[in-house]
Amino acid sequence: MLEKKHERIVPLPTFAKRVLGYIVFASALILVSLFIGIAGYHWIAGLDWIDALLDASMILGGMGPVNSMTTPAAKIFASMYALFSGLVFIGVMGIVLTPFIHRVLHKFHIDEDEME
Repeated sequence: MLEKKHERIVPLPTFAKRVLGYIVFASALILVSLFIGIAGYHWIAGLDWIDALLDASMILGGMGPVNSMTTPAAKIFASMYALFSGLVFIGVMGIVLTPFIHRVLHKFHIDEDEME
């Protein structure tokens, strides 16, 4: 999907489409993760749908829980979802930044080759 080191850097419109594709993929990952959290908070913790959405959104966004968990199963789910959300955040940042980092590194490589 990304150009090889011996290939020329892609034009800006192609790069913009690439960035959009990565953002769409990252957004899909966030939506799936949010659905997992909403379902877990609703069925495991017994929260209403809107409260489950609120808690899942707050955890996934890194803000922390809103409602307190009362059952051991709910507490275990909340802690596992919090750890999962941290990994999703790291993954999403990696996905979104990949085309930019690749372009910068590719540009440095091309500049180095042109100097020789």
